[in-house]
Amino acid sequence: MSARAEAVSTTASDLLSLMKPRLSSLVLITTAGGMFLAPGPLSAGHALVTLLATAGTVGAANTLNCYWERHSDQFMERTRNRPLPSGRMEPAVALWFGISLALVSLPALALGANLLTAALGLLALLSYVFAYTPAKARTAAAMIVGAVPGALPPLMGWTAVTNQVDAGGFALFAILFLWQMPHFIAIALFRKEEYAAAGLKSVPLERGDDSARAQVVLYLVALVPMTMLPFQLHIAGSWYLAAAAVLGLSFLGLGAWGFFKRLGKPWARQAFFFSLIYLTGLFAALCLDRVPRG
Repeated sequence: MSARAEAVSTTASDLLSLMKPRLSSLVLITTAGGMFLAPGPLSAGHALVTLLATAGTVGAANTLNCYWERHSDQFMERTRNRPLPSGRMEPAVALWFGISLALVSLPALALGANLLTAALGLLALLSYVFAYTPAKARTAAAMIVGAVPGALPPLMGWTAVTNQVDAGGFALFAILFLWQMPHFIAIALFRKEEYAAAGLKSVPLERGDDSARAQVVLYLVALVPMTMLPFQLHIAGSWYLAAAAVLGLSFLGLGAWGFFKRLGKPWARQAFFFSLIYLTGLFAALCLDRVPRG
């Protein structure tokens, strides 16, 4: 490979990494889940455009987040090798890449789905970049702000089909909103020192580990009954209800174990990984036991 080709390949790889592919893939899965569960038809072409445009919107938000946090990222092990903190890319390149992605993706979302879905995408981008990102250095409450754009993708998938925000779409939003809390707190517990070095606020740093573990339990207590809503709204059937109960009680049991035993980083890592298994299992059960619409 020539030096020029290698440089182009490295730049392309770095631009892709700014979009945080692993995080974006989770967003696309929940968006697709929202589309599949929503009542009404959506052509394969429109569904594909919606997913690609959503990926672009999320990628834009993540890229602009990387631009904003390029200085603090150098203090965290998991982020210090990103293109900006490592010095492999000029900040202006990332800035204009993020802006360009947004300018292409949001109109495509309006065309592929509808204006409501595009508006939700714009809300997700603006709240993530201009509310959540700067707030992370000021208050642990930024976690709650960040959970809003994080919970919008399944609602966007729902509105892409229905063109309205109704009880079903709100239930998906609420489930993902509450799920993010124990997920975020678990990360903050086992990366506590990195957050402190980067100057970022978190529940463990502001309120202590005991409070963080207690909040994990409280949010899980709220999450478990919320996952019953898709059954009550006739979105999914009894098999889903059983799966949601087993998954939810298992997650709650793991959280309670950490709280009462005052467990540390190994437990927090377990809680983090289980949160991913939990969400995957919950959405799989939702889609597999979807109630057919007439």
